[in-house]
Amino acid sequence: MQAESVLIILTGVAALLASAILTGLARRQALRRGVLDLPNDRSSHKTATPRGGGIAIVLVVTAAAIWMASFRAVDTGLMVALVAGGLPVALIGYIDDRRSVSARNRILVHTAAAILAVVALGGLPPLQVGARVVNLGPAGHVLAVVGIVWTLNLFNFMDGIDGIAAAETAIIAATGVALLTLPPHLTLLGIALSGACLGFLLWNWPPARVFMGDVGSGYLGYVLAVLALAAVRASAVAVWVWLIMGGAFFADATVTVIRRALHGARIYEAHRSHAYQWLARKWGSHRRVTLAFIAVDLLWLLPCAAVAATRPALAAWMVLIALAPLGVLVLVSGGGRREVS
Repeated sequence: MQAESVLIILTGVAALLASAILTGLARRQALRRGVLDLPNDRSSHKTATPRGGGIAIVLVVTAAAIWMASFRAVDTGLMVALVAGGLPVALIGYIDDRRSVSARNRILVHTAAAILAVVALGGLPPLQVGARVVNLGPAGHVLAVVGIVWTLNLFNFMDGIDGIAAAETAIIAATGVALLTLPPHLTLLGIALSGACLGFLLWNWPPARVFMGDVGSGYLGYVLAVLALAAVRASAVAVWVWLIMGGAFFADATVTVIRRALHGARIYEAHRSHAYQWLARKWGSHRRVTLAFIAVDLLWLLPCAAVAATRPALAAWMVLIALAPLGVLVLVSGGGRREVS
């Protein structure tokens, strides 16, 4: 047990250091090539900032997966999902950071990657629902594809202020593996992802010196969803635990998209009507909003997820208990409200 703990710590530290170094290099390249995020009427920042630093996270997590696979510590299915599915998601984001890619082409790549991941991982395993373990069959596999695509895109939507996406992912990944009894390779991959995000966060903490870009944000959502799906094979409550820990992002993105759709907005158009964006303008601070999200994660969602992990019969109910108040807070904060020009 002590050796495993040391390996986990070393994995996290190595991922953090590698990501910090690679993010610095990515920032330098972005500045050299003029890959800058310029402020506009849909932005939440006021100064031109290099973007695409999320490539560091992609490289670190991919390297960790390949390294573990070389020791046969990662099964082939998960390796295929993370690498063969994750890299195209990162690539379409990388291209989008440099020139606009149509929503149709993005969603085609995202859907193909999600289908590949679900097939490679053998579909959606049975889930703990109340006192029963339920096999959803083919419907579950479709639900898994939709869940991966939605998670991927909501991280793209939520990466709009300094520090928020990297901080959320670091917390979700670390707590997701800490609360569950998972195979060592899943724990190490979760810690590698968390460490990589913390290394990036050294550059992205408000005021950010580099932005993640679509290359990183979509990739984070994809990898988190894939790890959650893989974790269900070891624990029937895993999906509920990961869903609860991502509750702040799920609530803001979902309520905002639904509310915007109801008043006829094009949901894939850039906008500033997420709750976190309204709060950033109201409070005049990215840091305060990011810290507020971290506080919600640690003080509200983590205890709810702990109950779900230790009381399987209550796990599905805990998702509703954890997320319902957040949905109300999103509405109160203005999530999805019409923007006044």
